Amino acid sequence: MAGGSKEIRAKIGSIKNTQKITKAMEMVAASKMRKAQARMEATRPYVEKLQRVIKHVAGAHPEYKHPYTQAREKVKTVGVIVISSDRGLCGGLNSNLFRKLLKDIKVWQEQGVEIELALIGKKAQTFFKHFGGNVVATVSDLGDAPLVQDLVGTIKVMLDKFDQGAVDEVYLASNEFVNTMAQNPTVNQLIPLPKEAVEAEKQGHWDYLYEPDAKEALDLLMQRYIEGMVFGAVVENAACEQGARMMAMRNASDNAGEMIRELTLAYNKARQAAITQELSEIVAGASAV
Repeated sequence: MAGGSKEIRAKIGSIKNTQKITKAMEMVAASKMRKAQARMEATRPYVEKLQRVIKHVAGAHPEYKHPYTQAREKVKTVGVIVISSDRGLCGGLNSNLFRKLLKDIKVWQEQGVEIELALIGKKAQTFFKHFGGNVVATVSDLGDAPLVQDLVGTIKVMLDKFDQGAVDEVYLASNEFVNTMAQNPTVNQLIPLPKEAVEAEKQGHWDYLYEPDAKEALDLLMQRYIEGMVFGAVVENAACEQGARMMAMRNASDNAGEMIRELTLAYNKARQAAITQELSEIVAGASAV
């Protein structure tokens, strides 16, 4: 019985050490989440305004129709920009996104559509390395404060394929920050702009005056739009990551506390049983004398 008590004590000590680590990681994640939320809130107004401007432009009637606003007759290949975290220990954040994306990939494959992937984050690279898929670009190690220039190369690979006709639609798969406890995985079409999104923004018929000309202005504007959308999603995913990690570490700490209570009860029972046995042996010995 003494050996069993010793093992239980060792388990309790090990779990207490783990609990200290998870509590420390929860505090670090909470601190980083506040900074990530501040970056996200600073980026959101720009992204939302950029979306509205692009929808207005797409709903106008210029002499030059940009390819990013024109749906193609037949979709043969779909490109997906997937945004994940570089590190784990953030609950089901990445797995929920991959699960949702795989459902869409299955539907596309059933329709005979090929898939090309641009992966942002190590977790996406690891997942699709095992799952399979035609990966055309990757980027990782963006840090807690990502920069748009680190994403330009990956975005350009996908846009070049769209311009060349190798890809007919481009989607963005990322996590949307709802609150600290909830992150919503989303897969949204980037280009061509969804018709329903453009129609929802229409409030009449208008046109714009472009300098130096419509093609040059719209080419630059559309490129900035895609970069802004992807960068905004990366910043938002960083906030999601810290929120999910904070909750995961809090749950781990709570579970460790519950295990410690159960093991402490088991230790006390084993100790009490050992004491009772010793007393029984003493009483039996005294009776024999």
